Amino acid sequence: MIEAKKDVIFDKLFSIFHKRLMSFSFDKVYWQNTGIQPASPAIFVCNHSSWWDGLIYYQLTKSVIQQDLHIMMHEQGLKQFPYFKKLGAFSINSSSPKETLKTMKYAEKLLKNGSSIWIFPQGDEFHLEKRPLHFQQGPLYLQEKLPEIPLIPVAFYYSFSHKRKPEVWISAGSPLYSKDLPGSSRREKTASLEKTCTNLLDVLKTEVISENTKNFINLL
Repeated sequence: MIEAKKDVIFDKLFSIFHKRLMSFSFDKVYWQNTGIQPASPAIFVCNHSSWWDGLIYYQLTKSVIQQDLHIMMHEQGLKQFPYFKKLGAFSINSSSPKETLKTMKYAEKLLKNGSSIWIFPQGDEFHLEKRPLHFQQGPLYLQEKLPEIPLIPVAFYYSFSHKRKPEVWISAGSPLYSKDLPGSSRREKTASLEKTCTNLLDVLKTEVISENTKNFINLL
C-alpha cells in the first residue's frame, strides 16, 4: 500500500491553486452540518460519485473540518495523482485481501495517533442516483477495533441550477457508534450504516431540488 506523507509546504501551495480551481469550477459549495462535530479523531463516511470528491474533501479540511484528516483513496487513483499523498491520502487495493488488511491496520494506527479518517465505503465511483449504495465493511471493521471513535455520515450532491457552473451540496449527520447501529454482525451493521447514509443523501437531494439554502452556508 501507499502511505500518506503529508507535506506542510506543498499543502500551503496547493491550497492556493485549489481555492482558484474551486472558484473557477463551481458556483457554490453549500455546507450543512446537521449533527454535532466531534473532536478528532473520527471516521467520516461518504458516498462517492465524482472525481471531484477528493477535492471537495480537501475544501472541507480547509474550512469546516479542521482536523488532522487523512483520506483513503483507491490505489490506482493515488498512483495516477501521487501528489494527493502529500495532502493526507493513503491507498487501498480492494482486489487484494492482504493489501486491504494492510490499509485497515494503517488506518487504525492513524486513528490511534489522533488523526481522523475519510472513507468512501462504496469503494469505487458510482452514479449519484444509484441505489443501493453497496457499502463495504471497512468503517465497521475500524469501529470494532476502536469503538470509542464515532462514524460521521456525510453526503455529497452535485447539481446544476441557474448558473453556468454547477453547485455542490454537502450535509453531515450526527455521530454514530457501532453499538447503536441495528444488527448483530459487521455485515448487518454495515447495512444499517448504509441505510443511514442513503437517507442523509436522499434528504439532501430533496433540499437541492427545492433550492432550500436557508440552512446552508457557502464555503467559496
